[in-house]
Amino acid sequence: MSTPPPKPEAVPAALDAALRPVTWEDYTGQKQVKASVRIAIDAAKMRGGMPEHILFYGPPGVGKTTLAHLIAHTLESPLKNTSGVAIERAGDLAAILTNLEPNTVLFIDEIHRLSRKIEELLYPALESGHLDIVLGKGPSARTIELALPPFTLVGATTRIAELSGPLRSRFGGGIYQLDFYSEQDLCDIIRRSALLLNLSAPDEVILCVAARSRATPRIANALLKRIRDFSEVHGRALSADVCEEACALFGIDKLGLTKDDRRYLLTLANGFHGGPAGVRSLAAALHEEPDTIEYVYEPYLLRLGFVERSTRGRVLTPNGRAYLQQ
Repeated sequence: MSTPPPKPEAVPAALDAALRPVTWEDYTGQKQVKASVRIAIDAAKMRGGMPEHILFYGPPGVGKTTLAHLIAHTLESPLKNTSGVAIERAGDLAAILTNLEPNTVLFIDEIHRLSRKIEELLYPALESGHLDIVLGKGPSARTIELALPPFTLVGATTRIAELSGPLRSRFGGGIYQLDFYSEQDLCDIIRRSALLLNLSAPDEVILCVAARSRATPRIANALLKRIRDFSEVHGRALSADVCEEACALFGIDKLGLTKDDRRYLLTLANGFHGGPAGVRSLAAALHEEPDTIEYVYEPYLLRLGFVERSTRGRVLTPNGRAYLQQ
């Protein structure tokens, strides 16, 4: 009878949550973006100022927030986090901007959620470092100009097309697209995360997790922790067999597709005879919102070549049909 593996050392909650890289050397992938951003930061530091405003866009979980943290760390500046959905009124933005410390990095996640009214209030703050506040109403209304401390805005969005042209033009520090990760980069990320989690993960486990991570670091780290939990509960050391069993239990196949992805493909194949099918029709058939179809289900299926977006709607490709027949 085999001896159960030793119980892993307890990992502090802060460490378990701190898989985010803290240095540029630890940040894997996105080489061109990383090099360009570092040039902008280094040039600003040489001038003794703050870099111009920067915008990152790309799929969820590919490192936009991590880059904002690295920028603040490199500049030795405080980081203020907020999101576009949290800034509902002009007063919300005014409170954030007027309370910034000098040389702060202001990170606005999902910046496309800002209303047009808030965007217009933000323009002078980004261009000339002041905020225009209107006091009163009607003929007695007056505008006062508040000087703001120097700051750098780092915006992040998964929907670049929903940002207005005037707002995009204010990001003089650059607009950078972050893409999905290669399997090798994912393996490097998983290996580092396993080390931080005090896990002994052989190469076959790292490859197993990487293949199922949908080319996304956030998913890779989450899946690694779920497999760790599975192995600890069952008292078994991490191995390829344990990884396979855990993923089968979680409903994640060798390509990283879940039951929801398969339901999408089956609905397109059987309910719409392979397409073309409009996104709203698909959403109704799946009991989902159209945005969920477009921004959650489809990006990875498009990357795999299982689905195509045509002018008439979504079409199941021969590769998608072959996958369903396996």
